[in-house]
Amino acid sequence: MSTTVDALGALLLEQPARGYRFNQDARLVADFAGPCRGLVFDLGAGVGAIGLSMLSRGSASKVVLIERDEPTAKLLAANVERNLLSTSARVILQDVLAASLPHRGLASVVVCNPPFVRPGAGRAPGDLKRDARMGDVTAFIAATRALLGKRGRACFVYPANDFTQLLADFRAHGLEAKRARFVHASGVANARVVLVEVLAARFGGLVVLPPLLES
Repeated sequence: MSTTVDALGALLLEQPARGYRFNQDARLVADFAGPCRGLVFDLGAGVGAIGLSMLSRGSASKVVLIERDEPTAKLLAANVERNLLSTSARVILQDVLAASLPHRGLASVVVCNPPFVRPGAGRAPGDLKRDARMGDVTAFIAATRALLGKRGRACFVYPANDFTQLLADFRAHGLEAKRARFVHASGVANARVVLVEVLAARFGGLVVLPPLLES
């Protein structure tokens, strides 16, 4: 597999030269999560853009990065070493739901940039991007629910046009959205993605923050 090494803030991340590559959504989630105390889990971590960014900027001190794709997980592990984060980052090569079960209730914060295309919905991406961008988001939500303790929170990024279904999926797993922010390419563009923070809590109390403009 051909790879490149690219900068993300202070990080240097090796990633595939073709196929799915990290983008600004990783930075958006890291910013939205803010300072995190306790153990952070990055679900579907890819090459580590979210979790390692949080460690690099000091907003997290311990991160568990879960990635099921073996070649990607190897790049992730190499990126941990490359950025001298081996004492604060742990890589797990496993499906997110299976990996979450031995760690029930241990997460203070979960961060996730899950697959954006639901199976059978819309046009499938190219083969190199298929596993990263097409999948069942409810598996990530179920894993999140297992990981979160009573005071834990989770931050997701997801397509804005699927926001209502995402809220329903969270609620079906006992999670309620308490904070959301829509991200727009410009002041006249429809929202591209939405950032959502959820808790294991009762219905109601959602705060919609001012929109975030990317340009």
